[in-house]
Amino acid sequence: MTDALVRPLNGHTIEKLHPIPPEALDKPAAGPVAPETAPAEETPEVLEAVDRPDNPLADWLTVPDAPVLPAWARSTASIKANVAAFVRLTWWQARYHGVRTPKYLVKTLLLAARGFYRATVGLWPTLSAQDHSAAVKALRAQSKAKPEDVELAMRLQMAHAKRTQTRRWRFGTAAVAVAAATIGIALADPMLQTGMAGAIVTPLAYLGRGKETHLLDQGAPPLRVDMSAQQLNDALRAAGLLKSGRATDDEKDAPRVSCSMGPVRDGRGWAVIFDLPRGGGKTASDVLAKREVIAQELGVDEIQVIMSRVRAAKGGNAGRVSMWVADDDPYLGKPNPSPFATAERFSIWDPIPFGQDARGNRIEVPVMWQSMFFGGLPRRGKTFTQRLMTAAGLLDAYVRHYVADGKGGADWMPMRAVAHRLVMGAEDDAIEALKAMLAELLVEMERRFAILRELPTPICPEGKLTPEIVQRYNLPVIFVTIDELQEYFTAMEKEDREQVINDLCRIARRGPAAGFVSNFASQRPDAESVPTKLREIITLRYSTQVVDRASSDMVLGKGKAAQGADASVLSEDHVGTGVLVTGPASYVTVRADYLDGTGFALLCQKGRALRQAAGQLTGDAAGDVTAAADAAGVKLAPILSDVLEVMRHSPRMFTTDLLAGLVNLDEDVYGDFNAERLAAELEAAGVKRTSKQVKISGANAAGYQRRDIEGAVPPEILLG
Repeated sequence: MTDALVRPLNGHTIEKLHPIPPEALDKPAAGPVAPETAPAEETPEVLEAVDRPDNPLADWLTVPDAPVLPAWARSTASIKANVAAFVRLTWWQARYHGVRTPKYLVKTLLLAARGFYRATVGLWPTLSAQDHSAAVKALRAQSKAKPEDVELAMRLQMAHAKRTQTRRWRFGTAAVAVAAATIGIALADPMLQTGMAGAIVTPLAYLGRGKETHLLDQGAPPLRVDMSAQQLNDALRAAGLLKSGRATDDEKDAPRVSCSMGPVRDGRGWAVIFDLPRGGGKTASDVLAKREVIAQELGVDEIQVIMSRVRAAKGGNAGRVSMWVADDDPYLGKPNPSPFATAERFSIWDPIPFGQDARGNRIEVPVMWQSMFFGGLPRRGKTFTQRLMTAAGLLDAYVRHYVADGKGGADWMPMRAVAHRLVMGAEDDAIEALKAMLAELLVEMERRFAILRELPTPICPEGKLTPEIVQRYNLPVIFVTIDELQEYFTAMEKEDREQVINDLCRIARRGPAAGFVSNFASQRPDAESVPTKLREIITLRYSTQVVDRASSDMVLGKGKAAQGADASVLSEDHVGTGVLVTGPASYVTVRADYLDGTGFALLCQKGRALRQAAGQLTGDAAGDVTAAADAAGVKLAPILSDVLEVMRHSPRMFTTDLLAGLVNLDEDVYGDFNAERLAAELEAAGVKRTSKQVKISGANAAGYQRRDIEGAVPPEILLG
């Protein structure tokens, strides 16, 4: 997991990808904890004067190197998170006891009945005037011994009469009190009746309780994961990171870790920062490499264990590790919608909102001066995630898009409304279009460097593009998006393949200074489909689920899995979740924001409108018939739009190739089409073929010319 610097965006906490402070474990779901202000550095002379052996105040004046505030109170974010956790706990307790209210009422009545019995037993001696009975019994005994004693008989009679009189008024008083209370309750307001009944029942229930009797059940939210320092030590020892032997109170010398924080409950998990003992020969890197074993010993899945080194800049050392163990899988559930879905504008110079990490921290990724590579298995959200980066550039009118999709499906088709160049598919004509696009990019890159070299230093102080230069010299940021790279490389001849690889390497290596942002993706990031020399110069890498650690390292970089950046631990349920590597020692597992195809298409229309207003709609987008129709609100027949898309790079095409392209574009719609049905659909859409035969590379066959298809488009769209 990488370290992070947090700042707000649209009410959320956004995490910039820089090293995570150890205090970051003090917060459950809002953002890392800001370190406390460091004390002023003391000079060696001052320290020497304080630490002198003859200084009797040395122990008093030594300032401990420890935080003043408790872990949960070291940042506003941590306090808010803990308050939120307290609210959740309170709500859980309210629901827990709320459903048990009938049980508590019955229990209260039973306790009140027992209390009434105890009260009656306790009051009976008083009501029955037992304080007078002792004198009566004594006189009666004496009277039996001396029956002739008249005075004694009179005293017995008087004592008996007094006891009887006392019983009468005591029982009478009690009866009057009970009757008055009954009548008062019966005549009172219902609310008052409830209060009076409670005032009577409550003390009776209290009197009826036993030593082990509790009115309320002792409810506690079930913890899916429990952790203590002892459990942590046992787990590390089982992983071979501590010497054998169980550290108990009777074995004070047994090796154990030193916890500088925790383990403590931290949001929906446990947080701990610990130091490995010296003399054991183990480092923090060894701990990260044993993630799976540690997770097994703690009784959780490795996806729930988030670990990172604590570097010296944050008070750490080579043996200090920060760990957060989630109660359950933190990457499941409903995905967060991308803020771009409702945004109107965005500056590509700002970090891009990307997703959130395991603890709910918002992650943002700066892309200027960067190149990106996305990899992973099919149907794991790779393309959707890659599109988030491109989507950011759609809302900036001064971003020019070059897009190529080796699959040629519907994922990137909405970009025809915006893209300066758009290449769809990996057929021969598409490969030629890709080569031409890369050649155009290289020429533009060299042109920009020539311009930047000539600019005065006050305008271009670092020899790189700036926002001011972009608008002053009309040099928009170039966003190069290529999806399914493996489709192009596997379809190319060896010479073409080498040339394209060299072109891509030049763009990724030198382009950032000229304002080029590379955004590449592949399903099979091996040496054949995506060469190592291209992958190794990419600065930002993201991988969804892959089959093993070796495949993960192919995407994220050699040795990254051993450091903890391992995409193979993700499962098929983690759609849209991947490991993001932003530097040699910086990584984080991110659940990317969700932007569906419809939302992406709407962003493309917004981007077109922004560029038209700014005079930045250029290239293929400016002449795209379908995009122009969509922008004008004119609905073209779907068959016209799709055929024009397939024939984007060809003035003419054989019917067989056109059908294959349509199937690749949308198999559900065109899977059953044949030549006759295609001709009928196009004729119904207004297409008039000037010739049913076309000649391509010296071969004649049935086919279509693009100008015939364009002839069916309303003239105002073509003129516009």
